[in-house]
Amino acid sequence: MMHHKTRVRFAPSPTGPLHIGGVRTALYNYLFARQQGGDFILRIEDTDSSRFVPGAEEYIRETFDWLGLQFDESPAAGGACGPYKQSQRKEIYKQYVQRLLDRGAAYIAFDTPEELETKRTETANFQYDASTRDKMRNSLSLTEEETQALIKSGTQYVVRIKIEPGREIVVNDMIRGRVTVNSSTLDDKVIYKSADELPTYHLANVVDDHLMEITHVIRGEEWLPSAPLHVWLYGSLDWDDGMPQFAHLPLLLKPEGNGKLSKRDGDRLGFPVFPLQWTDPKTGETSSGYRESGYLPEAVINFLALLGWNPGTEQEIFSMDELITLFSFDRASKSGAKFDVEKAKWFNHKYIGQMPDRDLAELFMPVLREKEISASIGKVEKAVGLIKERVHFISELWEQTSFFFAAPEAYDEKTVRKRWKSDTPEHMRRLTALIAEMDDFSAEHQEKTVMDWILRNQLHTGNVMNAFRLAIVGAGKGPHIFDITALIGREETLRRLERAVTSLEKTDGKH
Repeated sequence: MMHHKTRVRFAPSPTGPLHIGGVRTALYNYLFARQQGGDFILRIEDTDSSRFVPGAEEYIRETFDWLGLQFDESPAAGGACGPYKQSQRKEIYKQYVQRLLDRGAAYIAFDTPEELETKRTETANFQYDASTRDKMRNSLSLTEEETQALIKSGTQYVVRIKIEPGREIVVNDMIRGRVTVNSSTLDDKVIYKSADELPTYHLANVVDDHLMEITHVIRGEEWLPSAPLHVWLYGSLDWDDGMPQFAHLPLLLKPEGNGKLSKRDGDRLGFPVFPLQWTDPKTGETSSGYRESGYLPEAVINFLALLGWNPGTEQEIFSMDELITLFSFDRASKSGAKFDVEKAKWFNHKYIGQMPDRDLAELFMPVLREKEISASIGKVEKAVGLIKERVHFISELWEQTSFFFAAPEAYDEKTVRKRWKSDTPEHMRRLTALIAEMDDFSAEHQEKTVMDWILRNQLHTGNVMNAFRLAIVGAGKGPHIFDITALIGREETLRRLERAVTSLEKTDGKH
């Protein structure tokens, strides 16, 4: 197309929650548009009124708000090429339906669903095309008078594109190269229905892509079979500025690699296939989402970007700016990409590790409030900073940090059997006295003082320190013990030591 500016569109249907594969398609559109200095457009394809699901359009908008992918033009943002909902463009489509009819490139068909089903039953692999259309009830087999009489009587009809057989249709795809299809393999698809005065997907897409000056159509592999028809429609409408370039992305495959990733796979293996949680308005069934499962939007973006594209290097962690700079269809895969949920968790782990402690603490504060824990943001910030490299999700922070905010109510039995010996209570009493005398309770001073004390008294470092950790944490886990005690403070450290000695006084490798 003869345009100076790249323009791409993401065009979902509001028929339910957005699949994670659709999110990846939108991301690739976004990366390409931003790299080219172009526009990223949201168009809602709601021509199939029978499949409309309440809340689905709002879900789409909320998904991209969460991910931080901003549209330059959309139903909400507006734009010069609106409206951006196909249900609001009825009169526009009618003009192009009439143009195709006037040019003899389309025709009106009155066949009822029952008649079509009868034909399918009578004829194996029945296809409504050049070889069968003259035997059907349409404006090609009826006279003009008969056709107009049926229309005036209110008989419902469809408009079908007229595919001429034996023609070569060429689709030039940025990922798959030149794809050639013989027109004889195509049927005369329905492009308009009088019942709701709306076009089907095929015509609406072609008209909208033209009028919205879309330069590149980037979509999933499942739409590749429709590309030849769209090329035919462009030719039939005889627009002199050509058509968009196509790029059909590889499928997202099941983790095992055999077939397209589905909700059933997510349910079976315990991971989301939708970006946000979704509750079906009909059944009330709730499906998990990446946001509610604790994934960071940046991690989801990074993970999806590498499912079907690679930068040609070993680098895996990319900022959005880096993805925009490096993205290219030259390195897009033709074959499907296996969905690896463990890799998705790894990306989330990496992004949590990179997150500023303050930001992570603010995300964690609601969890603490739910558990009725009162703690300053400063303390929470220090706690998450000590353990963030150990978690994959925000939800795991409580298990890893609870001992910073609440003394252990019980002691891990296995650790007690292994670490609490007959001489341990005496060692802990002496350690308690040592800590009580400390004025400087920094982690560094604590460590030097305690280690010197262990050395002077010829004690076993492992025995003392493991029992110390058990007393403070309640188990054999957590970051550097003196970082823990420095954060909870001297008085709390003393209380926990005294409680452990009292609770475990008579324990000798048994519990």
